[in-house]
Amino acid sequence: MDEVVVEVEKTKREWDDAYEKTIEHIMAIQEYGKPRRGGEGGEEKRSLQRLNGLAQDGLSLLNSLQFNLDLLAPQLPSDDQVQSTLSLLETWKNQYHSLRVNLRSANLQAKDNMRKAAQEERELLLGGGTESTVLRRKRQANAGVTSNAESITESLRRTRQLMVQEVERSTNTLVTFDESTGVLKQAESEYKGHRSLLSRTRNLLSTMQRQDVIDRIILIVGFSLFVLAVAYVVSKRIGILKLQRMATAAIKSQLAGKAANGVGDVVMPPQQRMHDEL
Repeated sequence: MDEVVVEVEKTKREWDDAYEKTIEHIMAIQEYGKPRRGGEGGEEKRSLQRLNGLAQDGLSLLNSLQFNLDLLAPQLPSDDQVQSTLSLLETWKNQYHSLRVNLRSANLQAKDNMRKAAQEERELLLGGGTESTVLRRKRQANAGVTSNAESITESLRRTRQLMVQEVERSTNTLVTFDESTGVLKQAESEYKGHRSLLSRTRNLLSTMQRQDVIDRIILIVGFSLFVLAVAYVVSKRIGILKLQRMATAAIKSQLAGKAANGVGDVVMPPQQRMHDEL
C-alpha cells in the first residue's frame, strides 16, 4: 500500500479518537456544577479547569490533524481518493467548528449550574439545622483539600515550566552541538586538503633541494673543467710563445752570422768581372 494512503488512514483513526474524547470532555463541562451528593465545590472548580484544558488540547489536536490531511490529500495516487479526502476534510472543518460552538455553550451551562448550586448552598447555610452544620464542615474540609490541591498544582506547574526550560536548553544545546559538529567536519575536510597540499609542497621542496644540489655539483664540475681548460690553453699558449721566441732568436742569430760573412767576401758585379778578364 502507498505510504501516503497509510498515513491518511492513520490520520483518520487519530481524528476519530480525538473527536470522541473531545465530545466527552465537552459533555462533562456541560454537566459540571450540577448539585452532587457530598458537595465537592473546590474539586469541581479544579476539574472544570482541567476539563477545559483537555478540551482545548483535543481541539488543537483536531486542528493539527486537519492540517496534516490537507497536506496529504494532493499526494494521493488517484483523483478519486483526492476528491474523497478533500470532501472528508470539509466535514472535519464543520465538525471542528461545531465543537468550538458546543464548548462555549457548555461553559455557559456550567456557569449557570454553578450559580444555581451556589444559591442552593447559600439557602442551606442560612437555613440552619443539622444539614447546614454538616454542609459547613464539609465545605471547610473541602477548602483545606482545595488549598492543598492548589499548592500541589502550583508546584507541578513550576516543575513543568522548569522542565520546559530544560528541554529548550537541551534543544539549543543539541542545535549548537550539531552546528559545532558541522564546523568541525568542515575544518577536518579543510585540514585534510591543507595536509595534502603541505605534503605535495614538502615533496616539491625536497625535489627542488635535490635539484639544487645537483645544479651546484654541475656548476662546480663545469667551472672546474672550464678552469682546467683555460689553464691548459694558457699553458699551451705560453709554450708556443716560447717556441716562437726561440725560433725567432735562432733565425735572427743565423741572419746575423750571414751578414758578418758577407762583409769579408765582396761580390763583384759581373760586368766588372768580364772587364778585368779582358
